[in-house]
Amino acid sequence: MEKYLRENFDVEPKRASEEARRRWRSAVSVVKNPRRRFRMVADLAKRSETERKRQKIQEKIRVALYVQKAALHFIEAGHRIEYNLSEEVRQAGYEIEPDELASIVRAHDIKAGKVCVSLDTGVKTSEVHSRQSIYGLNQYVEKPSGTFWMFIWEALQDLTLIILMVCAAVSIGVGIATEGWPKGMYDGLGIVLSIFLVVMVTATSDYKQSLQFKDLDKEKKNIIVQVTRDGYRQKISIYDLVVGDIVHLSIGDQVPADGVFISGHSLSIDESSLSGESEPVNINKQRPFLLSGTKVQDGSGKMLVTSVGMRTEWGRLMVTLSEGGEDETPLQVKLNGVATIIGKIGLAFAVLTFLVLMGRFLLQKALHSNITDWSFSDAVTILNYFAIAVTIIVVAVPEGLPLAVTLSLAFAMKKLMNAKALVRHLSACETMGSASCICTDKTGTLTTNHMVVNKIWICEKSKAIETNDSKDVFQSLIPEKVYSILLQSIFQNTGSEVVKGKDGKVSVLGTPTETAILEFGLHLGGESAHYKESEIVKMSVLVSLPAGGFRAFCKGASEIVLEMCDKIINTNGESVSLSADQRKNITDVINGFACEALRTLCLAFKDMENSSKDDDIPHSNYTLIAVLGIKDPVRPGVKDAVRTCLAAGITVRMVTGDNINTAKAIAKECGILTDDGLAIEGPDFRNKSPQEMKELIPKLQVMARSLPLDKHTLVSQLRNSFKEVVAVTGDGTNDAPALHEADIGLAMGIAGTEVAKENADVIIMDDNFSTIVNVARWGRSVYINIQKFVQFQLTVNIVALMINFVSACISGSAPLTAVQLLWVNMIMDTLGALALATEAPTDGLMKRAPVGRNANFITRTMWRNIIGQSIYQLAVLLVFTFQGKRLLKLTGSDASKILNTFIFNAFVFCQVFNEINSRDMEKINVFQDMFSNWIFIIIVVSSVTFQAIMVEFLGTFAGTVPLSWELWLLSILIGAVSLIIAVILKCIPVEPTKYTAIAKHHDGYEPLPSGPDRA
Repeated sequence: MEKYLRENFDVEPKRASEEARRRWRSAVSVVKNPRRRFRMVADLAKRSETERKRQKIQEKIRVALYVQKAALHFIEAGHRIEYNLSEEVRQAGYEIEPDELASIVRAHDIKAGKVCVSLDTGVKTSEVHSRQSIYGLNQYVEKPSGTFWMFIWEALQDLTLIILMVCAAVSIGVGIATEGWPKGMYDGLGIVLSIFLVVMVTATSDYKQSLQFKDLDKEKKNIIVQVTRDGYRQKISIYDLVVGDIVHLSIGDQVPADGVFISGHSLSIDESSLSGESEPVNINKQRPFLLSGTKVQDGSGKMLVTSVGMRTEWGRLMVTLSEGGEDETPLQVKLNGVATIIGKIGLAFAVLTFLVLMGRFLLQKALHSNITDWSFSDAVTILNYFAIAVTIIVVAVPEGLPLAVTLSLAFAMKKLMNAKALVRHLSACETMGSASCICTDKTGTLTTNHMVVNKIWICEKSKAIETNDSKDVFQSLIPEKVYSILLQSIFQNTGSEVVKGKDGKVSVLGTPTETAILEFGLHLGGESAHYKESEIVKMSVLVSLPAGGFRAFCKGASEIVLEMCDKIINTNGESVSLSADQRKNITDVINGFACEALRTLCLAFKDMENSSKDDDIPHSNYTLIAVLGIKDPVRPGVKDAVRTCLAAGITVRMVTGDNINTAKAIAKECGILTDDGLAIEGPDFRNKSPQEMKELIPKLQVMARSLPLDKHTLVSQLRNSFKEVVAVTGDGTNDAPALHEADIGLAMGIAGTEVAKENADVIIMDDNFSTIVNVARWGRSVYINIQKFVQFQLTVNIVALMINFVSACISGSAPLTAVQLLWVNMIMDTLGALALATEAPTDGLMKRAPVGRNANFITRTMWRNIIGQSIYQLAVLLVFTFQGKRLLKLTGSDASKILNTFIFNAFVFCQVFNEINSRDMEKINVFQDMFSNWIFIIIVVSSVTFQAIMVEFLGTFAGTVPLSWELWLLSILIGAVSLIIAVILKCIPVEPTKYTAIAKHHDGYEPLPSGPDRA
């Protein structure tokens, strides 16, 4: 089976080839309900059609962007008409129609002053509703979600159920004709009621699942944007954006609506998602038009929103296109393969059962010499045989297997969203369960991301910064001239902004490092408004001095900035040459700060007589002002989370841009860097040959001073050379290639840019490493839950098929009727999936090795349990089938009915107890945490309750008769013995296969042994 699955049903979790997708689709056969089975599978034909549409529309937009302005101006020059406002717009106080405003960006013709908004204070909150009613909401028209009735209709598309409904209708007609009303309709009506129950339970489960995905999809598209409203900078949802809003844009942001540029620095926009053009567009006063859906590639700026939602170019593009469905996950594909194999076997058994029953029936008629004598009762008998054969197909084709994956993933994704992890792609949730390596950032992931300047070295003196120190205390330590230059270097060369909130409090907006420096400047008594705005190029700035000339300020990584300096400010505040001894002393100060787990930065300046260009910033001959040590404490719980990863066989590697000493100090504090582990700098790593990389990567635990390219190289090496399943974190725009390359890309929700999030598979909403470990725990839970469900369902399949087939061959009748088999199908399919596929993860999951890339899905442990339980159930049920009357001492006319009811009852209780057994495939104690899983308890109690009702009160429809308490007790005991059988089976050792056998892990971790003692 595994070989067949590997050849036909094996796809990559990310970037699976078109050939692999088409191969497994063509290999699928014996599908009862294609519409339901493939609901969560991408429609390849629709997807290729969508891509053709997208390219066609992009071409139109690209042409329109080039020619529309000239064309419209040419037409308007010859056809000037008076511009009339509608009464609704005039009464609202605006001077421009929505469609006219939407054409501003398309026509490149600014009339934005007519939207009645101040560029300083922005939109007033009181105006938001009227702007939404006039200019529309910032939402796109989406395909309406399916109603409950749609899911009922979908469930009714099952071919086997349709055949059974036809059988039921014929049975009712023939029954009434032969046995009269109402007795003749009971058999057919029983099938109809069973089908109704199956359809309602299936539709309810699917509908609730679709609602979960709808909520998740809305959350995925929700982007937080920064706007100025009521004179204050604030964050709002992209859905709340209105025409007239002043939006603040920075690197990596998505432009949330069409608009015009107000002000900014070096703003560069990537319009490839809209026009297909890869060349970035520079936005300035001469070219001020911004389009929704494009990305900020560089710089920062402010824009005025001119059109939202369906009036934007992006909105028009999105409404024309249909996504064609999300990519199927590897587990869904694999289980489609399992369902196909079992379906073929089930179909063969169903045909054989029908042929055997018909053969015996015809043989009996021939022996009694009435082969030509046919009656209505003979027709009913043949119809019942056919119904049993069809119902065997219903039970045998495990349609619920692939859908159980979707159910489990939806449940896990909902739980993870509540735990601050937003899963963007279904496959990431299950792939994370196989992760064997996590490459994580330091800042904000392992640390709190709340930075403060903790130490400063200035004028050849080091000082610890206390929160209660006044500016006078600090000012008394250094000359006035140095104090002034320090404040200038902080406030002139910054990417952050000081804003005042509604409560009047001053706050700083920007990256954590920039914020820490600016807050330090405010603490020293500086004011950002005191300094003129200047052109910022990277982390350097050039400003003109009042007395003439220019001054360049520079800040950045201490070693790099120190290398650019040849002077220093001494204790007297004078600029003097930097000697070799002083350089060594400063290097020692930097290393000392770093060893205290402080992030180090240097501030420097250079005075110049003239500058040929505004952006002609020098790269040498600076004067060092100060060395800053910034404290970013390790997050609580990170050390425990790292320990959990190591126990689970997951190697944690830190990849950071920080100083190597800072990185090593933090890594040791987190438990990442061990005594025999390797810490290396990015430049050293990238200069290694592929062979050298192969030798050092197994020991590599920390990479400092790394570039995004280094992270990408490391991820590629781990995946391709070491066959690791790699999860990688990222927050910047430059991290996008590494996030895309990794098996699981994890973007930061707080510090991450929209570009990083778009390339990620999971968004960590709280930027916390512990949340990443939680994603891995849920990923393992999804995988193991599906294995539990498969083990349970295959056992039911084997027993149901064999008991009816053997009984038909030997006795000429099937002990389980169509109605009874439909009920069993519901227990093992929809209800079984709900019970087992929604189990919460246990601590034991993180005390075992990760599942390898090529591991068998149906393991030898599962086969041991399936075969053992099947043999027990078949042996007991077949003994009672053929010797039941004698063993139970049944006599009388209804002895056969009582025996068949007892066999049905015992069979159902075997499945109920086997469901409990399946909660853990290896541990003996299957009752652990069972009563905390209320879904499981409800399903088990409901199954037992409805079974009692069916046997005792619905005998007319279900073909059962009431049982005595002794037979009830015996049925339950037969089921309960499967618990003892499970204990015996779990004591039988199982050898791992060549795919599941895992060699000693390269970090020294040994996988835990299999068997009852595991975890």
